[in-house]
Order: sequence, then C-alpha cells, then structure tokens
Amino acid sequence: MTEENRRRVIAGLGNPGKNFAGNRHNIGFMVLDRLAAQHRLRFDKMMNRGMVALGDISGVKVALVKPQTFMNDSGVCVSPLLKFYKSTPDDLLVVYDELDLPSGQVKLRKQGGPAGHNGMRSLIQHVGTPDFARLRMGIGRPPGRMAPKDFVLQDFSKMELAELDSTIDRATKGIERWLTDSIDNAMNWVNAPG
Repeated sequence: MTEENRRRVIAGLGNPGKNFAGNRHNIGFMVLDRLAAQHRLRFDKMMNRGMVALGDISGVKVALVKPQTFMNDSGVCVSPLLKFYKSTPDDLLVVYDELDLPSGQVKLRKQGGPAGHNGMRSLIQHVGTPDFARLRMGIGRPPGRMAPKDFVLQDFSKMELAELDSTIDRATKGIERWLTDSIDNAMNWVNAPG
C-alpha cells in the first residue's frame, strides 16, 4: 500500500449487537453512524473484527471503524487497522462516552490517559501510546448510588436522545474540522462554550 492510500482512522467505541444499540456506552457508534449517513458512507466491510466504512470526507480519505470486539477489547480491532492503512497515531481519532462530562458536552483532546475508561485503556495498550486525538461525549454521572458500569449500559431515555441530537451534530462537525484543520483549531471550535 502506497503513502497516498494512507487514511485517517476514526473509531467510535461501543458494544456490538441490538441489545446495546441504545446504551450510553454506545454514543461513539451513534456519532459514527450519523457521520457516515451525512457523507453517504456505508459500514459494508468487516475487517479485523470491526465494521468499517471507507470513503472521503471533505477530500480526506477516511476509515470509520466500529469495533465489534466489545468495549474492553477495542484496541484489538483498531491497532491492526492503523497498521493496515499505514496510519500513525496522529491519524487516529477515537469517539467515546465520558462520565466526567455533563450530558450534552463534547470535548476534543490531543491525547490523555484512559481516565477509568476500559475501551480507552485497551486502545492505549494496543496502539502503544496515549498520544492520539479523542472526542469525549459527555453522558454525566450516574444518579444516586448507581454503579457506573450499570449506568453506561442503560439506554438513553427518549428525552435524552432528543437532547443528544444537536450534540451528535456538533461532534460530527468537530470531526470534519479535525480532518481538514489543525488539531488546535479543531479543539478551539469544539471546546468553545455553547
């Protein structure tokens, strides 16, 4: 594969299967589904235990990836795909749920630790560095004494889904900026209040 075949890899994290489709933990899949629909890309390939949509977004070659390994093994899918597409960690953006951000907030970062997120822990382990971009989708903290693991595996309510619509749109616009602009400019746009 030649250098011009190199792709930017955008991985949305979640759990495979209909039972998990509406879970808070699957917001990464939801964002990628919206991004794919907006750009007429289809998840029609199965590669390395991931559903993959290939195409161009704003003239940039991309591979959208939804790992089918379950959240805690996301790196098992994504790391080999980076190698396959001759991509570096700088070409990787990961979209996932974040308990430490209020619902509706979106934050883009250049790098960071897993912060207790097992999908991110797996990615960092398998990619071999924490130095890749991540788009954190706020889902808020569990109510009362509910365990975080139970909260993330709950479906969004209908009201929450309605409120999420604009948040997911903001996330897809942030991804487009990450693809076409510097990471710093994309962060300034995504992380701006409002």
